[in-house]
Amino acid sequence: MSPSRRDFLHTSIATGGALGLGMFIRPSTYFGKIPRAQKPLRILILGGTGFIGPHQVRYAVSRGHTVTLFNRGRTNPHLFPDLEKLRGDRDGDLEALKDREWDAVIDNSGYVPRIVRQSAQLLKDAVNQYLFVSSISAYASFGEVDMDETAPLATMDDPTLENIRRYYGPLKALCEQQVREAFPDRATIVRPGLIAGPGDRTDRFTYWPARIDRGGEVLAPGDPTDPVQLIDVRDVTGWMVRLLEQSDAGVYNAVGPEARLSIAEMLYGIRAVTNANVSFTWVDADFLAEQGLRPTVWTPPRGRTAGLGLVSRDRAMAKGLTYLSLAVTAKDTLDWHKSRTEEEQSRLNARLSSDRETEVLAAWHARAGA
Repeated sequence: MSPSRRDFLHTSIATGGALGLGMFIRPSTYFGKIPRAQKPLRILILGGTGFIGPHQVRYAVSRGHTVTLFNRGRTNPHLFPDLEKLRGDRDGDLEALKDREWDAVIDNSGYVPRIVRQSAQLLKDAVNQYLFVSSISAYASFGEVDMDETAPLATMDDPTLENIRRYYGPLKALCEQQVREAFPDRATIVRPGLIAGPGDRTDRFTYWPARIDRGGEVLAPGDPTDPVQLIDVRDVTGWMVRLLEQSDAGVYNAVGPEARLSIAEMLYGIRAVTNANVSFTWVDADFLAEQGLRPTVWTPPRGRTAGLGLVSRDRAMAKGLTYLSLAVTAKDTLDWHKSRTEEEQSRLNARLSSDRETEVLAAWHARAGA
């Protein structure tokens, strides 16, 4: 039995299908009995019903905290019927937040500096700590290996532009600035990398367990030793709650896993939790570039992205960030994916369709045989 398979059998707990269609398994399913926090907090979450929010809510409630959600009520409004829900819009309708107090706020939904400024300024005298969920995309470049939180941030010539798709990283950096201005000594900035796990409808990681479980010849990108990073949503969200419990301010990269991970280790680790008959064909980065293809998770480690899979997580680990095994993340993500409707499973949101994969593999084999 492979180490990855043995690790999975020792640590994974069956999850069933409860994550389908917006339902989220209670955190105790993943971690065993969650101890209560020493001091319960009143936590306001801006958002709370998308991908990372429900995991935060479940964990916080299990720790004994009182959670209030503020959102427009459009995404998964059926979730958490027993919690206080304040309705409004971050862009101009914050009335429901006025004349209230909380111990801490988690901002999951801040993408535009102007909008983040509204909530941060309104709440600066109403909460003790503001945790802003940023992104490692806020960095200017990933040309260095083991880049830490002091690396330069991305900038933009016109900071008034609000095209999130085009300026995602620079806008996140400017949002951080708004939070720090309102909470100079009480801001916690968390910069996650790629977040994986049950409930992620971007399918950036989900593509791989789903594809490998399908079996057959799988296109494996780049060199087997190329580094990749991903973090389980349950690891990062539980840790955020604990940062609030400890009143830990500062800036933290939230990347994983604990040890360096290559793309080969990731793919073979995922294969270990399936029964599929799989073979991997490694296609080099230059050929993939010629094909206009960049599979998810992996990025060629060269130039401005040389260190993208090697961002430092030392500071976060020193503050208590821990990691589930890759086997648990892969198995639980696959189980969640299989609980989706047939239509959702068939239109897996990824950059590489089955037909396109077959086409690229055929072209690669033709070149190798020429």
